[in-house]
Amino acid sequence: MKTRTIAALLALSTVSLAGLTTGAQAIEPLPPLPSLPPIEATPTRRAAAAPVPQQPGRPPVVPLPAATTAAATATSNRKIVLELGKRTISLWEGSKVLGKWPVAIGDPATPTPKGLFSIRNKVINPQYQSTKSGKNNPTIGANGPLGDRWIGFHATNKDQFGIHGTPPAWAWAVHQGAAVTHGCVRMLGTHVRALFDQVDVGTPVEVKP
Repeated sequence: MKTRTIAALLALSTVSLAGLTTGAQAIEPLPPLPSLPPIEATPTRRAAAAPVPQQPGRPPVVPLPAATTAAATATSNRKIVLELGKRTISLWEGSKVLGKWPVAIGDPATPTPKGLFSIRNKVINPQYQSTKSGKNNPTIGANGPLGDRWIGFHATNKDQFGIHGTPPAWAWAVHQGAAVTHGCVRMLGTHVRALFDQVDVGTPVEVKP
C-alpha cells in the first residue's frame, strides 16, 4: 500500500508539474518596454553673479599735490600763449593761431607766474580745495569755483596754477579782463572747453608779461 501510494503521488506530481509547465508556455510574454531616449547631461548652470553696485566716483580735488605731475609729453607742435598785459590766451599750431580768448588773471598780490611751463594735468569737473583751510568746496561742474575744466601748468609746494572755467557769477571778471584771481587764469566755460579738447598733457605753455 505504501509503495502504491508513493507511486501515485509521484505520478500526480509529475502531471501537475507538466501542467504548470504547459500553462506557463501559454502565458503571453509582456510587450517590451519602449526604448527611452538617452538622458542628456544637463549642463550645470552657474548662478549669475550679482551685479556689483557702481560706486559714484569722487571728483578729483584741485589744486592737486605736486606729486601728481604727469610725465607725458605733447605729440604735436601746439602751444598755449598767455599774454598777461593783453588779457588774452591763444592756442598756436606752428605759426597758425587756432583760437584766441579773453581771460582774467592773478591779482597783483598773487600774480599769475610768468615763464615757460607745460600742461601737467587735465581734469573734468574739478573740485576746489582751499589752500588755507584744506576744505573742499562741495560745488563742482559749471557752477563750481573752477568751472568744469582744469588745465594745470605749474605748481609750488603750496599752490597749483591752472587755466580753468568760471561760474556765471564770475563771468564779469573775464569780460573785463580783471586781475582778481589767486594766480590762476579764468576763462568762460565754452572757451575753456574748446581749449581743453585741443591740447594734451605736455603741451607747452608760455606766459608773457
